[in-house]
Amino acid sequence: MAPPGPYSGTSTLALVARASALTFGLVYGTMKLKYLKAKDKSHKKAEAKAHH
Repeated sequence: MAPPGPYSGTSTLALVARASALTFGLVYGTMKLKYLKAKDKSHKKAEAKAHH
């Protein structure tokens, strides 16, 4: 079975959907990581303050 050509609507749509899903995943992952790192940092800061 031959793969659909670059101009058949479904493959273009699938490609766009895949690309945007990948982009969304990367952006979401990066944001979540930054949030968790910031949360961890502030938690450690609060913990250090409590010890002193």
